[in-house]
Amino acid sequence: MSETLIFILRSVIDIYASLLLIRLLLQLVQANFYNPICQTIFKVCAPVVEPLNRLLPTIGSFNLAALVAAILVKWSFYLLMIGFGAGAASEIFVYLAVAGFDLLRTLIEIYFWGIFILVISSWVGTTQHPTVALVSQVVDPYMRPFRNLIPPIGMIDISPMAAIFTLMFIRAKVLPMLGSLIMPFLS
Repeated sequence: MSETLIFILRSVIDIYASLLLIRLLLQLVQANFYNPICQTIFKVCAPVVEPLNRLLPTIGSFNLAALVAAILVKWSFYLLMIGFGAGAASEIFVYLAVAGFDLLRTLIEIYFWGIFILVISSWVGTTQHPTVALVSQVVDPYMRPFRNLIPPIGMIDISPMAAIFTLMFIRAKVLPMLGSLIMPFLS
């Protein structure tokens, strides 16, 4: 299989798994469903999430079906690679852990770029835009502890900086440690 085709396949799967993860976050924070972006994400994810909703319960606002769908979509890439001979079939369940790890990395990226969007929009003055409001709804539960611990200094709020540094620390130090737990199982 050519590297270009693998890249395209991986990109499509990563984007769809990211949309599933964003759908999970939107439902978790009970975002404004009438926002057109929110509706689009729900419609795009429905073919995968709705059948799983019949099997897996939603606990409060946590949609277990969306999480399982995101993991399975990520895992499907590794299953395809095994099918094309690019991986060992004996490692099929290890790749399930790799898929979960990839989703954790994606979650960190979602929060990182969400905070970045909020900071830039506050500088530009577009905080009332529907897209920015939706991003704010998703990022706010992560930002809340930082805002409670770090009060604004006059008109300057440095809590987003602390939140981004925390995500950078997790990405640079914690994720490699978690990854090192999985890698010994891959040959």
